[in-house]
Amino acid sequence: MNKTERALVISESLDALYPDPPIPLNHKSIFTLLIAVILSAQCTDIRVNKITPLLFKKANNPQRMIKLGIKEIKKIIKPCGLSPQKSKSIFELSKILIKKHEGKVPKSFVELEALPGVGHKTASVVMSQGFGYPAFPVDTHVHRLAQRWKLTNGKNVQQTEKDLKRIFPESEWNRLHIQIILYGREFCTARGCNGTSCKEKPCSILNSNRKRPIKTKKP
Repeated sequence: MNKTERALVISESLDALYPDPPIPLNHKSIFTLLIAVILSAQCTDIRVNKITPLLFKKANNPQRMIKLGIKEIKKIIKPCGLSPQKSKSIFELSKILIKKHEGKVPKSFVELEALPGVGHKTASVVMSQGFGYPAFPVDTHVHRLAQRWKLTNGKNVQQTEKDLKRIFPESEWNRLHIQIILYGREFCTARGCNGTSCKEKPCSILNSNRKRPIKTKKP
């Protein structure tokens, strides 16, 4: 089975499992989405979704976030981990949004990635889930499954993103990256599947004759 055939199996299987995949991080605006994505670094979406209601009740826009201050932000987001860095980034990017972008989240990769605490993956999530721009954010789940499904060599997340964009139609990117994340959490976890045990599609089809475990490279 070549990559094109594998991609078709993956798309059809994930569409059947998750026909209308929800955005994992709860938010009510592009700004709150941006903050939630920053908080999700080395933290589960479940934990982020437990913390953001309190944070956004006090500060749901850049102006209110600045008034809240670094110390209070840090106190609220502490359960997410990396609170010293994240609180400073959130505070500083809020100031930049007001000063340079009229209090709005910019709608471009270049401007997003220029903000404190915003890397390419975070920018990709905001562009995809916030603005609907075609993007293929690669997190640990996407990186792992792309290797298990023989779509990339797993050299790094940048290469994985390029490989996936070449294989799948642009029209599928925004939906597919969320579907892969959901599948990776529910069925094909880091320790729960190695390519020989998963009985759910698409793994069960793509690795039906595999005898040896698949070794994946971490991002």
